[in-house]
Amino acid sequence: MPTYAFQALNDAGKPQKGTINAADADEAAARIKSQGFFPTEIREQKSKKGKKGGGGGGEPGAKKKKGGLGSISIGGVKQKQLTVFTRQMSTLQDAGLPILRSLSILEQQQKPGPLKSALEEIHEDVSAGSALSDAMSRHPKAFNKLYVKMIAAGEVGGVLDLILQRLSEFMEKAAKLKARIISAMIYPAAVISVAGVIVLGIMLLIVPKFIEIFNDFGTELPALTTFLIESAKWLAGPLLPEDQRGTMPIPGVILLLFVPFLIFFAFKFIRKTTIGKNVTDRVLLMIPVAGQLIRKSTIAKFTRTLGTLVNAGVPILDAITITSETTGNAMYSNALMAVHGSVRQGDSFAEPLRKAKVCDPIVVNMIDVGEETGDLDKMLLKIADNYDEEVDVAVAGLVSLLEPIMVVVLGGIVGFIVVALFLPLVKLMSSLM
Repeated sequence: MPTYAFQALNDAGKPQKGTINAADADEAAARIKSQGFFPTEIREQKSKKGKKGGGGGGEPGAKKKKGGLGSISIGGVKQKQLTVFTRQMSTLQDAGLPILRSLSILEQQQKPGPLKSALEEIHEDVSAGSALSDAMSRHPKAFNKLYVKMIAAGEVGGVLDLILQRLSEFMEKAAKLKARIISAMIYPAAVISVAGVIVLGIMLLIVPKFIEIFNDFGTELPALTTFLIESAKWLAGPLLPEDQRGTMPIPGVILLLFVPFLIFFAFKFIRKTTIGKNVTDRVLLMIPVAGQLIRKSTIAKFTRTLGTLVNAGVPILDAITITSETTGNAMYSNALMAVHGSVRQGDSFAEPLRKAKVCDPIVVNMIDVGEETGDLDKMLLKIADNYDEEVDVAVAGLVSLLEPIMVVVLGGIVGFIVVALFLPLVKLMSSLM
């Protein structure tokens, strides 16, 4: 479908620029008018031709990269890097700099990588007449659907600087929420890792010394001690002296180190399927305490995303679709698609959420009120702010719960090892008395 660049006037007579996809110029004009604008100029954007010179070979329309071979990009753009770029772009636009000038400044200060490569091509596309949103949409690894839709809304409404500011605030709050959860998990993960290394050290270095002592005794060992010795043999395998080795051809500790990776890749593989994603997401929400944390963080994420999109002027159906694709949980994604179908038919927004039972009643009621008063975007952002605070409380509760659990589990493991090692000694001392 052809793309048409247009100039128009809004209700206040302010000039607006943008692009729109349509079958012909008449349809483009009709769609522009349906958005509340009066078109003054509509022209079809021509496909780009290859630049002349430099060898004459290559495909038509191929872009000539800067600096000879151009930048090489592998992988996607880091969220922190994109957030900083968005904030800087917002500042430059607010200062009144043209888009091309802003892109040139930000491109020059980027280190070589995916974002710099994307900005180079976006600068060329915008110079050739493309809209900024269209140019960004050709780089999905750097700019996702949510980002592109908000930029497009800013271009159509003539408020790109404001949209960039809202987008940067949205990304910063989302990054803070993620950082809070990660930072709360660092302490338990560090404690468990150190404790695991200490227990492995005991099993691989200390227990074999006791095995030599017990072999010299020549007495029958208690069941606990036998179990501990067999576990040490399994973990150490061929690392032990020949008279202490078990039947393992390789050290069991190597297999133990691979278990987390196997679980991780198995989990990822299962989630590749629709059924697997639905099942795993439902199970995750049912985990005590952690499930509540996932639920609250997901609600905060989808309400902030949807509220930001609606507030930016993105059509409600497009906003719901984008939010559904970026929510990160299949249960909430399915619920939002049910909302999409309901809104498309002219029905309520809140009722499908109430039937899905994935949100607390207060969330559904606040959305219902926002829908009735016409302030749905403001209500969604209020919900997101409230649930950001609840996520902090849930994270603190999870950490508080993990601490005593770790103490009990690790104390039980160490206590078991001590008892298992000293039971034979107590038995020997009793026999000598």
